Amino acid sequence: MRLHYKGKYNLDPSSIPHGEHRPGAVAFREFKTTKSLSIAANLAAFAIIMALIVPAAFWIPFYENRQQMVLGFILPLAALLPHELLHAVCFQADVYLYTNLSQGMLFVTGPEDMSKGRFVFMSLLPNIVLGFLPYLAGIAFRVPFPLIFGAVSTGMGAGDYFNVFNALTQMPKGARTYIYQFNSFWHFPPS
Repeated sequence: MRLHYKGKYNLDPSSIPHGEHRPGAVAFREFKTTKSLSIAANLAAFAIIMALIVPAAFWIPFYENRQQMVLGFILPLAALLPHELLHAVCFQADVYLYTNLSQGMLFVTGPEDMSKGRFVFMSLLPNIVLGFLPYLAGIAFRVPFPLIFGAVSTGMGAGDYFNVFNALTQMPKGARTYIYQFNSFWHFPPS
């Protein structure tokens, strides 16, 4: 993997490094713009965070440790870059990191083909490491910080869950996926 930091995304999909379209490639039915993805992902993130935190508040009284509670809500912002780096390590060749803070996102992209399994793993890895595992540890040990940090980090991966859903519901067995400009496509590799 070779990581290239590209800076602020200029909202022009043609500026994103990409390979050629594969013969017979099928576009994912997905959000076509960063704006539409951003709105849906931020709404989903809020719903996920609330769905994880509200029931947990009955298990762990957060108000007893306000410092842990505040850190649990703030420190996931510091995990944005590690989140993207965890995506990046799943690529085998060139991967490009962009910031798009005006729409509330960072993202990585690369022109290589991936199997459905590798694409799903790449999409979920940061959410497992920075979200699910700390959340479960917070629940298990009744500690507010990892629980809240994990819940917020899990919610912040909402855009990744759209990718997983699309791959699992749209890619046939044996298909490969790739990103062209801002959108994902699937195709069958030549035999």
